Amino acid sequence: MARIARLSDVLINKIAAGEVVERPASVVKELMENSLDAGASTVRVDLSGGGVDRIIVSDDGHGMGRHDAALCLERHATSKLRELDDLFHIDSMGFRGEAVPAIASVSRFSIHTAEVGADVGTRVSLEGGLDPVIEDAPPRTGTVITVEDLFFNVPARRKFLRRSDTELKHAEEAVVRLALANPEVGFFATHDGNELFSSPACPEDPRERIAAALGPAVHPHLFPVEERRLGVSVTGYAASPEFTFPNARGLYTFVNRRFVRDRGLIGTIQRSYQDFLAAGRQPVVVLNIDVDPVAVDVNVHPQKLEVRFADARGVYEAISAALNRMLRAAPWLGAGVDPASTGAPQPRDAAHYALAVERFLTRAQEASWGAPLPTAMDAPAPGATSGAPPLSGAPAPMGAIPTPLPFAGAPGRAPAFGEAQPQLNEAPPPGYFGALRPMGMLGGRFHVCEGPGGTLVVLDPHAALERARLTAYLRALDDAKGPPPPSLFGTTLELPLQAAKALVEGREALSRLGFDVEPFGGTTLALKTVPPGLEGVDARALLEALARALPPRSAALDAVTLAEAIRVMACHAARRAGAAPLTDAQLRALLGELDRADFHPPCIHGTVVVLEMPLLELERRAR
Repeated sequence: MARIARLSDVLINKIAAGEVVERPASVVKELMENSLDAGASTVRVDLSGGGVDRIIVSDDGHGMGRHDAALCLERHATSKLRELDDLFHIDSMGFRGEAVPAIASVSRFSIHTAEVGADVGTRVSLEGGLDPVIEDAPPRTGTVITVEDLFFNVPARRKFLRRSDTELKHAEEAVVRLALANPEVGFFATHDGNELFSSPACPEDPRERIAAALGPAVHPHLFPVEERRLGVSVTGYAASPEFTFPNARGLYTFVNRRFVRDRGLIGTIQRSYQDFLAAGRQPVVVLNIDVDPVAVDVNVHPQKLEVRFADARGVYEAISAALNRMLRAAPWLGAGVDPASTGAPQPRDAAHYALAVERFLTRAQEASWGAPLPTAMDAPAPGATSGAPPLSGAPAPMGAIPTPLPFAGAPGRAPAFGEAQPQLNEAPPPGYFGALRPMGMLGGRFHVCEGPGGTLVVLDPHAALERARLTAYLRALDDAKGPPPPSLFGTTLELPLQAAKALVEGREALSRLGFDVEPFGGTTLALKTVPPGLEGVDARALLEALARALPPRSAALDAVTLAEAIRVMACHAARRAGAAPLTDAQLRALLGELDRADFHPPCIHGTVVVLEMPLLELERRAR
């Protein structure tokens, strides 16, 4: 009997959907890209239920005839490629011919389209990728695609979607990315009848599109950047150091009109700004990088979010040159002036200027709340007895009595400007930890590092290890396929009655976490298997702590109910891993893990960055 058989087209499309259709935002992106490839001058997106219930994408492009409308539902059918060589000269958004059939295979799908000047249009409808129904329809301009009940026939995938408002934010971001890359096209998006994004075509002033995406306050701070070299063209807009964000949400890079998330591109932008920004702030930059299609491979990622350059170094140098020219000319202080002839501030002076802006905003917010708050610049002199807290992250002056800094939004006080933004222990900027340069240890416990722009950063290795292990255990929980495999680890422990009882009753939860625990008579338990990273820990202390952290026996075993137990595991794993000082290689590996870690779930010891102090603050204190 043959063991190998060809997969059906329906099954193939559902497998492809797992790569192409990650969430409603993926559908919005793929369908809008098809509209752009069809030459649309206006694209409209209407969503319902966060995009899970319904997605309608309509355009005024060239449309399709009956034959093409039916053929586009077949896998690897596309108008973008014909020959093998075409794969190396891709100048369209789509090219694989996978998106439409993949989307149709996991939804209730319909197309209404017509070619320009046609007397009759075409409507194609199908459910779950089954046989389509093709019929005549009234002629229209362009194409309307309706996707309803996304993942209705793949309940496991639908279960893993986030809340409606979360999925909506991702879908809105998909619209914003394509809108920023195509200012000559009008983009409009609504959700349940409410406007999400509205921006008519603005080819003469792309800053209007950036303002529509990031808020009108950014418009006066935007300045053009441009650099043209052999094979590379960099154009776009960058905001002055006066306008920044606490995270990288204002960084957009496009390669041949395609949004990409490339660490090299983002890192180059951040390095160009590092001498101009206060610590913890991120620039606002929208860049278009145009290269010969032959010199870039866009076929290296399922969602086409990554690319591979033939000459990556040349691209990074062009970006750096474009940004440095704008920044060093300081056009926000005097448009088009030469800093050498006018005395415009050099990088360090610009950083002082950015810090002064932050001080002004802090005072402005204090005035609006009516509650004056001291800042680091107002810190009492050495020996003063004021109990006012220092600026977050800055040590109290010598002789002052330190006072814990209240949480932002605490009753009776308004958050200061810096406190109101995400902190490094809550939402560090992308690549923050990987950019640190280890310099040594302090008191045999803390690691001292140099951050971008000469910032002094002190890290708690236990908290860093705990954060990395917490992320690893949470991801392992999501990926768990069954009970843990047997291991060579094994021990028996006699525990207090209440702890032993809780552990025996919670064996199912422990198994879900990666433990194998069995009764061994009386209050003695046999611990046969532990999750990776917990080998060699103090087993008694770990089990007693887990006994207090396990959820009730009737609770559903998911990341929410098991969160406290996972925090206990992460803390004990960090205690074991940090028993000896980290080597330089171990510390650098840990910093890389932190850049990939999720900082949203709380840890028992959540303060990874104990101190971050800009060089400017050190210089001020040394005066």
